[in-house]
Amino acid sequence: MSPCGLWTCLPCLHNEKVNEMSRRLPIILLCAAAVALFAAAAVRYRTLSVHARQNGVKGAGGASAPNAAAIIRFVKNPQPVPAFAAKDLDGNTVSTADWPGKVTLVTFWATWCPPCRAEIPALISLQKQYPDQLRVIGISVDDSPVEEVKDFVKKAGISYPIVMATPEIARKFGGVPALPTSFVINREGGVVQKHVGLYPSAVYDREIRALLGLPVDATIETFEDTGQIFLANAAHATELPGVDFLKLTPDQKKAALKRMNSENCTCGCNLTIAQCRINDTACEVSIGLAKKIVEDAARGAASSPAVHEPK
Repeated sequence: MSPCGLWTCLPCLHNEKVNEMSRRLPIILLCAAAVALFAAAAVRYRTLSVHARQNGVKGAGGASAPNAAAIIRFVKNPQPVPAFAAKDLDGNTVSTADWPGKVTLVTFWATWCPPCRAEIPALISLQKQYPDQLRVIGISVDDSPVEEVKDFVKKAGISYPIVMATPEIARKFGGVPALPTSFVINREGGVVQKHVGLYPSAVYDREIRALLGLPVDATIETFEDTGQIFLANAAHATELPGVDFLKLTPDQKKAALKRMNSENCTCGCNLTIAQCRINDTACEVSIGLAKKIVEDAARGAASSPAVHEPK
C-alpha cells in the first residue's frame, strides 16, 4: 500500500516522500472518492445497458433505438477553449490555435493520482481508435522534476502529448477541483463538456462519436453552462446544489443569488459561495452560508453584510 493507504503503489511511487504525500492528501482523497463513484457508476451502467438490450425497441429498418440508459449532454452555446501555447515533454509546441478541425480531449492529471493512472489505457485506446479525428492532450500537475514525469510517460506507453501545467493554464480552465478533470472540445474549438473524476471510456467514446457526426446509441441533450464547465458562469445559475429557494419570492431569490455570487466562501477555496456550491457540493461551509443568506432574504433583510474574505 502507498503511504496514504488508499491505493496499491506502482513501482514508480515507492520512493515518494511521506511529507509530499501528506501535502497531496486532500486531492488524493478526492481521487479515491472518484474511484468509488466510478465503480458504482460502472456497475449501474452495465446493468442498465443489459436491461436496455434485453428490452430494446427496434426502430425503422430494424435499427436499434437510442439506448435509454445513455444520455449525452453538451453545452448549448459552448465557450471557446482558453487559449494557450506550451511545449510538451518532447519540446514540441502544443497550441490551442491548432485544435479546430478535430475533437480534442484535454485531461488534467498527475503521475501520483490512482484514477489518473487507471484512465490512461482508455485514453491511449481512444487516440488509436480515432487517429485522424481526435486529439488527446494531457496536462500534468506534477511538481516532480520533468524527467520523472517523462520516465512515467515512457513506462506507461502514453502516446499523446503531455504538457506540464502552469498556474496560468489551470486558471484559464477555471481551476481543477480534483483529478482527473477532463474537458471535451468540439471541432470548432468550443468546450462542450467537463468531467471531474474517473468515467467509463464508453462515455468519452459516445461523446467523440457524436461530435464527429457518427451514429451513437444515446440521447443527446443540451444545457446552459451555469458553472458546470466554467465556474465564472455560476453567476447565471438560477438554482444551486443543496440550496432551497422555494420559500422566496422572485425578487428575494434574485437578491439571494446576487449575494451568493458576490460574497466569498470562507472554507478557503477562494471562490464565491455560488461557485463553491457548484464546485464542491459537499462543502458544509458554503451550504451554511447559503442557507443563512436564504433566511435573510426570507426575512426581507434590507442590507447585505460585507463581503466575506477567504481564510
